[in-house]
Amino acid sequence: MMKKTVRCNRREFFEMLSAGVATAAIGSPGELYGASRPKDAVISSSICKRIERRTFPSVFQAWNRADNLKGEDKLTTVARHDLLFHGVGFFGLRWDHRYEGLAGQFLKETVPRAIARRKKLLEKNPNLVFLAEIRYRDANKRWFPPDHKWWKRGKDGKVMLGWAEGGHLQMDFSNNAYRRHVAARARAAVSTGVVDGVMLDWWRDDDDRLALAKLVRNAVGPDALIMVNPNDHTTPGTAEFINGYFMECCVSRTPAHWKKIARTLAWAEKNLRKPRINCLETWYHKSRNDLALMRATTTLSLTHSDGYCLFSDPNPLPSGDHLHNWYAFWNKSLGKPKGPARANRDGSTRREFDSGTVIYNPMGNKPVTATFEKERTSLSSGKRARAHKINPCDGDILLQKPSGAA
Repeated sequence: MMKKTVRCNRREFFEMLSAGVATAAIGSPGELYGASRPKDAVISSSICKRIERRTFPSVFQAWNRADNLKGEDKLTTVARHDLLFHGVGFFGLRWDHRYEGLAGQFLKETVPRAIARRKKLLEKNPNLVFLAEIRYRDANKRWFPPDHKWWKRGKDGKVMLGWAEGGHLQMDFSNNAYRRHVAARARAAVSTGVVDGVMLDWWRDDDDRLALAKLVRNAVGPDALIMVNPNDHTTPGTAEFINGYFMECCVSRTPAHWKKIARTLAWAEKNLRKPRINCLETWYHKSRNDLALMRATTTLSLTHSDGYCLFSDPNPLPSGDHLHNWYAFWNKSLGKPKGPARANRDGSTRREFDSGTVIYNPMGNKPVTATFEKERTSLSSGKRARAHKINPCDGDILLQKPSGAA
């Protein structure tokens, strides 16, 4: 596969704010359906800078929030994360049509409000990256008029069920006119300057999604970010158009599951378009207190990628999907990686960072012991020693200085 050049050659977002430029012009629906790229979109070198200068661990928010920090300002909690994707409404944008799915642009008065929300979040975390989910596969029954041609229908003529849990119906993304409409909506979102790119859910390699990926990339331009959700699968056919995976790993019960997750994450780090923003999520098995699983997810992300992690509630729960705790294990402690990870003979994986070492011990392996010349502080136990035991399906961050030391 041809390597892609990282293009970060636009004006800084804050430079535009200071110059008094609130928004980029949003073209008419006819203009948005054109093949040209959004030349004046607020897509800048700040995207690359924010991705590159952040420190680790890096955590992302998939739609819903961390809800265990009672009393904390909600934007402060959001800004603990380094990447966020959500529906456009979260940012303050509002589509300009009675049927949301038919809209091609936003109500103009909502754009400055959304820009202000972005600015507040960046003041709290200057490295935060923003993505808007652009729905293309399924949506609620009010997305289109009931008889609209873009609903996907079965042989019986009835609209097909999409996402059963949410009561969503399927849209017909095999229709090229509809795919062009989706791409136009992606362009509209990026052109506001509110988000750095878009997220497309329910992703697999097939001809229709390949056509959609090409249209979306052409619409948002070479610098904007595109993330897709293939779960724990790879997508070599569409990889060149995509910057990152949302790996919504709903199954993590066996060693084989964890091996597949690790292989997919490593593949994505090597093969997707730069700059890469791979996001690894697993769900708890018994409760949010499955701390070993949380640490395994975090340390797998840290050793196999330069991406982001999340440990959250399982989707089948009646509460909102992807709700999660904020764990002290996720607080910034490591600085930046010194180089790639290495596989140890004992079956674990180790990676060195500015302020410590990360060890990931996969499910199915035996317990391992990490030994150092000088004492290290374990973030999992608080113990300071030269030798630290790490169980299977677990991991640890082992800091050079005592926890909390300057």
